[in-house]
Amino acid sequence: MPPVEHREQGTAPADGGAPLVAVVGATATGKSDLAVALARRLDGEVVNADALQLYRGMDIGTAKVTAEERAGVSHHLLDVLEVTEEASVSAYQREAREAIAGIRARGRTPILVGGSGLYVRAVLDDIEFPPTDAALRARLERRAETEGPAALHRELAASDPEAAGIIGPRDARRIVRALEVGALTGRPFTAFLPRPLYADPATVQIGLRRDRADLHERIAVRVERMVQQGLLEEIRGLRERGLDQGLTARRAIGYQQGLAVLDGEMHCAQAVRDTIAGTRRLVRKQDTWFRRDQRISWLDAGSDTLLDQALEVIVTRRTATGPDRS
Repeated sequence: MPPVEHREQGTAPADGGAPLVAVVGATATGKSDLAVALARRLDGEVVNADALQLYRGMDIGTAKVTAEERAGVSHHLLDVLEVTEEASVSAYQREAREAIAGIRARGRTPILVGGSGLYVRAVLDDIEFPPTDAALRARLERRAETEGPAALHRELAASDPEAAGIIGPRDARRIVRALEVGALTGRPFTAFLPRPLYADPATVQIGLRRDRADLHERIAVRVERMVQQGLLEEIRGLRERGLDQGLTARRAIGYQQGLAVLDGEMHCAQAVRDTIAGTRRLVRKQDTWFRRDQRISWLDAGSDTLLDQALEVIVTRRTATGPDRS
């Protein structure tokens, strides 16, 4: 997916029709199951917001929904990248919004589902992604190495004091990006920071939560099942398609450990333990990310009436506030 260099339009329905429903939360909470159930009840289609499920062939290790689990519900933005490619959030934003517009054009309900927080926000919120310039960035990175990040931070403080105030003087990556954005757009870096303002006022977010001990157990069971289902064989096949060259794909939790097993650098039992531990760390990060968003309605994923509760949230949130809701 190529980078996007212009501001994307929102996806709000002109006639106040179907809402944009987002099912979010940490890994292994049961988001995909709820999304499919909602799609069946709301005549909907699902749009993937899991960055790793964009990759073809990364099925077992990402717990990608199978054809049987989709239960005939159309899914979008699964299997759209090769493992050698790098995912672009800005390109994902464009393609996800196009998919949502297409779903609405068919008179159906779009349901966004995933745990990749930035990808979710890229679709839902009024976020503009500034352009990039590889040559300019390379020059700035070389300067950061030779002059030190503090020197570039002083330069940033002179041209964009607000950005310098929120970026530490040793954070070379963000300093370089802020200088790059300023040089390319003439606008301050902070003008492009995400704001919690829906691009589509008809958005409803549902978050799934589970007891931490229960979630940890589910993660352990899931990882063991992945190994039994043939995760190592999947990784071996992906390696033949260039997995080692994919900067994002090869570092994914489970895949990084599997490659180490195939290279004789790690025993399978240790790889399982490391994958479980890595997934639990990811869950904590996802929890922190989504908990900051006060617009999410949280539900107990283990409830016997989860679907009914989710439907009630959708109806309540759509009728309780006007079209200018943020």
